[in-house]
Amino acid sequence: MKIKDTKSLCPECGKTLDAEVFSEDGKVFIKKTCDEHGEFINTYWGNEELYKKAEKFIPSVTSVENPCVEDIAACPDNCGLCSKHETSTVLGLIDVTNRCNLRCPVCFANAAAAGYKYEPSQDEIRQMLRNLRNLKPHPCPAIQYAGGEPTVRKDIVELVEMAKEEGFTHVQIATNGLRLARKEELAVQLKAAGCNTIYLAFDGVTSEPYINNRGKDLLQFKLDAIENCRKAGLGIVLVPTLIKGINDHQVGEIIKFAFDNNDIIYGVNFQPVSFAGRTPADEVEEQRITIPDFVEIIEKETDGQVPVSAFYPPSSVEPIAEFISLLDGEDSAKVTLNCHEHCGIATYVFREKTEGDGKDKLIPITDFIDVEDLFSKLEEYNEKLKKGKFGVRKRVLAGLTSHLPKLIHPSRAPKDLDITKILLNVFVKGDYDALGDFSKDSMLISCMHFMDPFNFDHDRVKKCVIHYATPDGRIIPFCTMNSMYRQAVEQEFAQPLRQK
Repeated sequence: MKIKDTKSLCPECGKTLDAEVFSEDGKVFIKKTCDEHGEFINTYWGNEELYKKAEKFIPSVTSVENPCVEDIAACPDNCGLCSKHETSTVLGLIDVTNRCNLRCPVCFANAAAAGYKYEPSQDEIRQMLRNLRNLKPHPCPAIQYAGGEPTVRKDIVELVEMAKEEGFTHVQIATNGLRLARKEELAVQLKAAGCNTIYLAFDGVTSEPYINNRGKDLLQFKLDAIENCRKAGLGIVLVPTLIKGINDHQVGEIIKFAFDNNDIIYGVNFQPVSFAGRTPADEVEEQRITIPDFVEIIEKETDGQVPVSAFYPPSSVEPIAEFISLLDGEDSAKVTLNCHEHCGIATYVFREKTEGDGKDKLIPITDFIDVEDLFSKLEEYNEKLKKGKFGVRKRVLAGLTSHLPKLIHPSRAPKDLDITKILLNVFVKGDYDALGDFSKDSMLISCMHFMDPFNFDHDRVKKCVIHYATPDGRIIPFCTMNSMYRQAVEQEFAQPLRQK
């Protein structure tokens, strides 16, 4: 059954094509035909029911008021951002180098294989930071330095300091962890410079996934990097690249590892492998893991303790961000996770130690909070706050204080977690430090499925909130950068690998 028409790409030549998203046998597919290379049919979402559940959380539109490029071509052939883009930049990315100390077969950036060096100067990076911060009406609040391997730059600490100088409240580095493992002082220096998070590639708890995904056994380097970050007090999010048959069977063990180290690890963001044109078309479906596949793996790996039903798209939490902003006197949320409803999925999970058999109990937040009722109630309150009648704030807070306990089931919550008190402190008293009491006992388990030319959907691109800044002044959505623009951008600013 046809779901919608969209635009996609030919995986062979990159040409923009008309495409159709349709359902069949309980799954969702995307198909398109290239005049030169024929028809392509690929899995979009592995479960139609979950696809429809996500559709209940259509995000808002928050277009930028000062687009970086003119509307001179149809989407996605003119990314940069243009006026057709429907979201603000929540996380900005800057590739600070294409050099790397690894040769990973799964690297979407194809780092160090291009035959040239791409490494923006400090002045160019500062201007890219400013371009992100100059977006209106919502300056980008968070930046991630990526590559290549950003820590191979000798000035990476200075770049972190620069991001803080330019007003970014959150700075993180996507890294393989090798230099953090080898140089204990690097984590200390990054922390002192203002780095908030290490986005650490972490493919499994044994050697095999690293040998396959990264070309060598890196497990001990990962453990050493984590230990050095622990000594520095530098927080970590684990980022496993999932490939069917390689490490999908270790999902449960990766989550357990994260909980065992939750003094320094506070999230796991799984990323199913993106096939950026280097995988034969007939092998893509064999290796593809979609978001529904991922949550089904979680349910199986946790013996049903974290079921498929516990997960929601990031756009579902928009009512919370808007409610807090409206209470603070804003017209709407300054920055919110209004990415496309089919880009990702997430939940919060708590772990409770059990006596006897020694098995820990995993408790997703949906076990003890009626989250959909909470979202619905907050949307109702948001409308009242927007109308701004006399005394409305006081009445809304009184209503929430009365209604919130009805949405919470303390007997199902982890022991010693007074979730009702925490949420009332956050929503009613504006005590956001109370979130610390919540997050210290929980783990954010999430999945972002970045697109490739096989499953590319320009509707998702238009609602992307993760954008690359480039030296030519453009700000390009993540999936178009990696599927369409990366090579041209890097070649325009390339340097010879060896300069005499």
